Amino acid sequence: MSKTSLKTTVEWRSINWRKLERRVYKLQKRIYQASIRGDIKALRRLQKTLMNSWSARALSVRRVTQDNTGKKTAGVDGAKSLSPAARLKLIKQLNLGSKVSPTRRVWIDKPGTEEKRPLGIPTMKDRALQALVKMALEPEWEARFEPNSYGFRAGRSCHDAIEAIFNEIRYKAKYVLDADISKCFDRINHVALLNKLNTFPTIRRQIRAWLKAGVMDNMQHYETSEGTPQGGVISPLLANIALYGMENRINQAFPKKTIVKKGKYAGYQSGATLIRYADDFVSAT
Repeated sequence: MSKTSLKTTVEWRSINWRKLERRVYKLQKRIYQASIRGDIKALRRLQKTLMNSWSARALSVRRVTQDNTGKKTAGVDGAKSLSPAARLKLIKQLNLGSKVSPTRRVWIDKPGTEEKRPLGIPTMKDRALQALVKMALEPEWEARFEPNSYGFRAGRSCHDAIEAIFNEIRYKAKYVLDADISKCFDRINHVALLNKLNTFPTIRRQIRAWLKAGVMDNMQHYETSEGTPQGGVISPLLANIALYGMENRINQAFPKKTIVKKGKYAGYQSGATLIRYADDFVSAT
């Protein structure tokens, strides 16, 4: 190992990651609180501050090149398993822009069927940049998401969704509908998603570029006019944003009704409840 490689390896390993995580968490907490207050000006300012901070950039690079299981999976540029020197270099290259590489199409088996599920693998740089943008957007939307949405959310799991279903049907017999949205990730409307995001132009242009980047499958380039690539770091968050509002619509269509007997309040008749895990959902009424 050369002296330069040894120096960069020591420099990477000497980073105080817990300190960086605390800095980023404090900014994310302030973004969350600004979103709850509806203070859009402060929200946008804090998001820009987070994305420009070295701490957030370093954590984004670490997560996609060291922590995530896909660190050894290459995109169209063939880059994978980055060295400490390459990671430090990548931190300096994380700048938002509209020029992105297409994703690499990989087909994997779909459990329980003979179908194949398409994954879109971005380049390592795009993955790190997506992780950075996700850090800024996720706290804003966590303050808005419905209480019975569980898939791809921090601090929530499939077991929480199971518990919510159990608590909803345990006391009274109900009609239950179990369903999912067919090819949800592949059919998300780009225009509707970007309008719903309603974020500042720099992030909007960057996300639009990722959505329109296209895919490379067997050395052939295909355009992407709809959907988000399964395999992207930010794709689960974008899918949740696209599906945001389902629970509120169900509550509006089947509201709780107050029961009055002989002029006195006698309780209420519960309406329909929607419990969602990503694109799979259960509705009880």
